[in-house]
Amino acid sequence: MPYNPQIHHRQSIRLRGYDYSQMGAYFLTLCTHNRECFFGRITNNIMHLNSAGQITQQCWQQIPTHFPHVQLDQFIIMPNHIHGIIWIVNPPTVGAKNFSPQSSPQPQGTSKTIGSIVRGFKIGVTKWMRQNTSIYQIWQRNYWERIIRSEPELHQIREYIQNNPQQWETDQLYPPF
Repeated sequence: MPYNPQIHHRQSIRLRGYDYSQMGAYFLTLCTHNRECFFGRITNNIMHLNSAGQITQQCWQQIPTHFPHVQLDQFIIMPNHIHGIIWIVNPPTVGAKNFSPQSSPQPQGTSKTIGSIVRGFKIGVTKWMRQNTSIYQIWQRNYWERIIRSEPELHQIREYIQNNPQQWETDQLYPPF
């Protein structure tokens, strides 16, 4: 059924009025379509990337090449999702600590927003998957993000990402089948 605004009421999961191109740290989670385990498997609490997972990792690591105002922090490629922290810096600085930027008007373009970064990353992985596998739908629509607001929160999220493979069987993103 095509989109009909009278029937379908999509709500944004983004913070209303927030400028997602602002300097700061962001915790992202991107999930695969139907939680399919496209990127590898976990055995003995260790993530083992398959070829799709390796390409996904390479695409993630190349984000700063395509978006020079971005620095990567802790991340993990899981079987059916990705957790990562990215920093928007403008211009790139050493030791950026702007955890909670103030809200300001939306930017005119989207080339420097979290959304454009995620979109570019998803396009790169999707292109490879469609050229090298029979999988056509790779990603769940949208993504989850959290603006990191403090040093303790940053530390807690880094630990969560690092320990994610050990928590796989109790993870809410563990495949339901």
